[in-house]
Parts: sequence; C-alpha cells; structure tokens
Amino acid sequence: MAPNPRNLILNLLLGAGSEPLSARSAVASCALFGIRENSVRVALVRLAASGLVEAAGRGAYRLGPNAAQLAADLATWRGAEARLSGWNGGWIAVHAGPLGRSDRAALRMRDRALGLLGMRELDRGLHLRPDNLAGGVAAARERLFKLGLEPATAVFVARGLDDARELRARALWDGAALDRGYREARRRLEDWLARADALEPEVAARESFLLGNDAIRQLVFDPLLPSPLVDADARHRFIDAVVRFDAAGQSIWKRFREEPTP
Repeated sequence: MAPNPRNLILNLLLGAGSEPLSARSAVASCALFGIRENSVRVALVRLAASGLVEAAGRGAYRLGPNAAQLAADLATWRGAEARLSGWNGGWIAVHAGPLGRSDRAALRMRDRALGLLGMRELDRGLHLRPDNLAGGVAAARERLFKLGLEPATAVFVARGLDDARELRARALWDGAALDRGYREARRRLEDWLARADALEPEVAARESFLLGNDAIRQLVFDPLLPSPLVDADARHRFIDAVVRFDAAGQSIWKRFREEPTP
C-alpha cells in the first residue's frame, strides 16, 4: 500500500538527518508513489501548521519542534538490543484497572504506550511484560509516562505468580509467530539487497522505502522478549539485516535526491 504524503514526507525528513528537504525534492519523491504535486504541497502546509515541519530557507523544510517525540520513538529501533538485560523470571506490571475508559484520547495514548513497551493484559487491568529491560522498572516507568501513560498509574515488579498465571503470562505472546516474523523479514531484506544493483534508481528508491518502513515498524513494535519466550538469535540476525538494509536505503535515496529534477 502506498504511503500517504504526510507520512512519506516525515519519513524522508527523519531519514535525511540534519539535511533539509526541498519542496521540489518532496514532490519528486512522492511522485514515485503516484502522489500528485498538489497533495504534497497541501501536506507540507498542514505539517508546518501543526509544528511537525518548519521552514529551512526558501522552499525547504526540516523537522519542527513537535516532531521531536516522533523522531525519538522511531529512533529506538537502532538501540533495541542495547535496552535489554538478563531475565530472572520477574515481570514489569502495570495496574490500569482504576483508570477511566471514557476519555478516548487518553485511552488511545495509554494503549499505544503499553503496546510500544510490549505489555500484554494478563487479568483485567493488569498488564505485564518480562522484566528484561535495561534500567529495570524505573526506566520502564519513565518511558511509559513519556509515551503518554497517566502519571498516577502503578508500575511495579511482580514476582511469584501462581503456577496458572505464570503459564498464562508466558503465553501472552506468540513466540513462534515472532520467530517466524524475524526469519521471514530478514530473508526479504537480504533477497532484495542481493538484487538491488540491477534495479532502476526509481524502482530501488520506491521498493527500499516500502520494505525498510515495514521492517522498522516491525522492530519499533517488537516486544523485545527474552529467551526462552523467543529466539533471541533470530531477532539479532533480523536487526542486523535491518541495519544493513537501512544503510543501503539511505544511500539509494541520497543519490535519488541529488539527481537533477526535470
């Protein structure tokens, strides 16, 4: 599925680092996905109005102040494995039972925060994940609150679950599906890299964006479970493939942006 112009422009700016993106380059890039120039310019105006982009000289843009959290969230995939520590069988727990459910915006923010940290609901209002994140529960609590979880929420370490709950807790994630996802995604990326040099520049740019975007999204939302809940070696090989693919994709897009625009 083709990206919408708003998301594509933000991804281009995130990938460009400190380099500004010209409106002309944004139009040419979006044209690869069949997006019309008028749609691109409307998206740029709306992004600027929301503070997600700002002017960087005449006809050029960079990320705006309101994109800082978005950039930080998306950048987490690069340091995914560095955020892990050994697992001793404990669980990071969130007790969301007392929180209201009538405020839909707050509920969406809460669900997003819990999802980004790989939490799953064990009993009504009680969400868990393995306590294998570097910094322990204090770091997890801080990140959850930054992601939008209500500050009054109880975040703590749970140990000594009864046997039935322990079994249910370990089954909250489909480890086999995660392992299969690591292997299949790595194979797709490596197969594409093996034939990338034979592709036309426009095709390479378009395909690398779509494949890379899917892979990074998979990593951003990966629960980062410990062994034996998942195959940690398979995840490591997948992350390594994403890093290599991202470097290749950045190079492809840099060459594409530097080509003269008709």
